[in-house]
Amino acid sequence: MITFYPGPSKVYDEVGQYLQEAVESGVISANHRSGSFMQMMEETISNLKSKLDVPADYEVYFVSSATECWEIIAQSLISVPSLHIYNGAFGEKWMEYTQKLTSGASGLSFDMNELPDLPFASKLSGSEVICLTHNETSNGTALPAGFLESLRSEGDNLIAVDATSSMAGVVLPWQSADIWYASVQKCFGLPAGMGVMIVSPKAIERAEEIGEKKHYNSLLFIRENFLKNQTPFTPNTLCIYLLNKIMQQVKPISEVAEQTKLRSAGWYRFLSSNKYNPLVKNEAARSETVIAVTNTPQKITEIKEAARKNGITLGNGYGKHKDTSFRIANFPAISDQEIAALQYFLAEMARKQ
Repeated sequence: MITFYPGPSKVYDEVGQYLQEAVESGVISANHRSGSFMQMMEETISNLKSKLDVPADYEVYFVSSATECWEIIAQSLISVPSLHIYNGAFGEKWMEYTQKLTSGASGLSFDMNELPDLPFASKLSGSEVICLTHNETSNGTALPAGFLESLRSEGDNLIAVDATSSMAGVVLPWQSADIWYASVQKCFGLPAGMGVMIVSPKAIERAEEIGEKKHYNSLLFIRENFLKNQTPFTPNTLCIYLLNKIMQQVKPISEVAEQTKLRSAGWYRFLSSNKYNPLVKNEAARSETVIAVTNTPQKITEIKEAARKNGITLGNGYGKHKDTSFRIANFPAISDQEIAALQYFLAEMARKQ
């Protein structure tokens, strides 16, 4: 099967080879306090920061998933009400989970065909954390390129960003936010089971001010271990190994992002020329990494079932768009040949209509 599911999605073809190498190296059997593990950890973080162009003073941590980052942020970085700005299901879920752990998380929603406004920022105190989704996987939207830079200029708030469907696929404005997080089963092209959290010196300073150390995944406890190239818990050693190999393999993010942009533009042209309707009408709000297509529930079911019979897995719709859309992953691990196969299939389906 060729999979275009937007997470877990296709892994890089070389992962199978790297899995065998991991077993043969013995590192995945090594104690996570051992010298061999710590050397691998240090190398992985170094390669990730280099290939993704992460600022030198930002720190990288590995956790279980992007979802766990909701908990870490709520526990360790939010001491007063946080503001969650969202236009889709995952941004809303982040807010709802934070509300369970803190007393004052509030939301500001906007339509998926609109762009978020900035005037709200001037009304915030400097202690509130602003939480945003960079790329909303559920509906195929993304924040425009300059939004985070503009938001940063509005105040001194900590800014936390869910970049689950964009990290390692597009260039991110790292210094325009303080907490970035993602899972590896999307643009990183790896099996599910690990999250990447990247934090600024400002976020570390806030964590130290709050001083929360009550949980195994308290940010300060995580940091204390990562400064020694260790983890506070037994980690996903295999995924760290694979991440290191993939970061050695891939091109710098500027080149990866250019490919993502070109493929995305090609996809939207293809859909238009074959009379498919993107779920997001506003071109300025569309994602480059997750492309959502809308139709009637009957037609969506027909297309997905026909794709499956042709050896292609399309992503289901999500949330309120579950029955009226399918999603196409535009992640770096997907090959040009696989894209051509899906486009051929969709063009054939369009001709039958």
